[in-house]
Amino acid sequence: GRLGILIVRHLKRLERVILGYLEVSDGPEEEARLGILETLQRTIEHAWPRMPCRLPVLLKALLKMIWDIHTDQGSTPEPVKAALLQGATECLILLDRCSEGQVKILLEGVYSSCEENCIRECIRKVQENT
Repeated sequence: GRLGILIVRHLKRLERVILGYLEVSDGPEEEARLGILETLQRTIEHAWPRMPCRLPVLLKALLKMIWDIHTDQGSTPEPVKAALLQGATECLILLDRCSEGQVKILLEGVYSSCEENCIRECIRKVQENT
């Protein structure tokens, strides 16, 4: 569809926007981040073949966001945190599918070196997803 074509054409710019949003919390309700995770999911779905080469960058951004949410001692309510983590996990699962399992491989290293349950939990969901 048209959206797919637009996404592919503007992928580089879109990626910068997505990465920018993932990095910054926008207050307790995190509306921008939740929205951008959804955008990223659509983007992966539409730009499927173009995604694998962008894996490292996106993976790093998503893991960093998961980490930030986990360590955030701020005012973000638990349900919002849960929604963000779920959105990030969904993105990782989609990225894993479009890269034929590369994400699972890349995440193994993170999993083994990471003590944090919340992050391990996200990674486990990706690992278990086929």
